[in-house]
Amino acid sequence: MMLTAQIEAVLFAAGKPVAVRQLARVLGASEEVVGEALAELRSRLNREDTPIHLLEHEGKAQLATNPSLAPLVRAFAKEEASGELTRPSLETLTIVAYRGPLTKPEIEQIRGVNCSLILRNLLVRGLIEEREDKERLQPVYAVSPDLLRHLGIHRIDELPSYGDFHGNERIDRMLAELGQAASVESPS
Repeated sequence: MMLTAQIEAVLFAAGKPVAVRQLARVLGASEEVVGEALAELRSRLNREDTPIHLLEHEGKAQLATNPSLAPLVRAFAKEEASGELTRPSLETLTIVAYRGPLTKPEIEQIRGVNCSLILRNLLVRGLIEEREDKERLQPVYAVSPDLLRHLGIHRIDELPSYGDFHGNERIDRMLAELGQAASVESPS
């Protein structure tokens, strides 16, 4: 398969900026070769008649919508972010509020289902924040200050029964098991 197609697939799946160095490592190619493939991808994508463009900044690349389509995308995002939260969204938000900051796998371990779209929706609405966690080497999710303002509280520990759920031993064991399984799967 062509390197440009592989890069495009990785950037699409990532949904956020990816370092050229990381692309090179994942694809088993030199940074120079990846750079050449990115230039080819840029010339194919960054045209007025294409909906997806390649953004490059500070040694990272990302797929994004054509800037000329920004009003349409903004309108779509606004419509998606309006309305009431679904029950799964409320469950996920509750987990993040009472147990956060948590990684996506930890949230999914507690809920028992994939939460990718729900997390994206909560991020778009500004109810949660995604932060890098250098210890866990992956993003973690925590409530946003906007959620605290919306709930009318000053600190997250003002939530009802916060102490009971934040330090729940059963959930602690479940997350510890997830951590043990992850350490067994990944070579040290």
